[in-house]
Amino acid sequence: MSVRVANKTMVTIQVARDIKAPLEKVWDVVSDIDNEPRYWRGTKSIKNISKNGNVTEREVVIAFKESKCKETVVLEPKKSVKVNISQGPMKGSKTITIKSAGVNKTTVDVLWNIRLAGFMGVFTGMIKKHIKQGTQDALERIATAATD
Repeated sequence: MSVRVANKTMVTIQVARDIKAPLEKVWDVVSDIDNEPRYWRGTKSIKNISKNGNVTEREVVIAFKESKCKETVVLEPKKSVKVNISQGPMKGSKTITIKSAGVNKTTVDVLWNIRLAGFMGVFTGMIKKHIKQGTQDALERIATAATD
């Protein structure tokens, strides 16, 4: 697990975890993007704007001051969930990658590359720590769901 800051405006956070479940079960959980608030507590609500194959355009309300973000989510079946955040208090991406790590084990890697908008830049350190902890907590909930 590592946390890096590429420059003053870009925040990179990476968290990985092994889950004792087959890739298919883990994929079923991480690719269920409509139920994201169940695992990612920083996500308050989701309103899908459009779906076209594996691409979903949506509006997301996040916990930070009930702010709205516009996102494009691309599912790469049994490989990754790529979230591009184009509008809101933070912009950038969150990529969840999964890969088999053995018979009944899957590695989940979450990589955030975000820029904080406006005055939020003042809170970069606090927000980075909060997102890292939220990601660790989300992976714990995902692991529990995948092993049930």
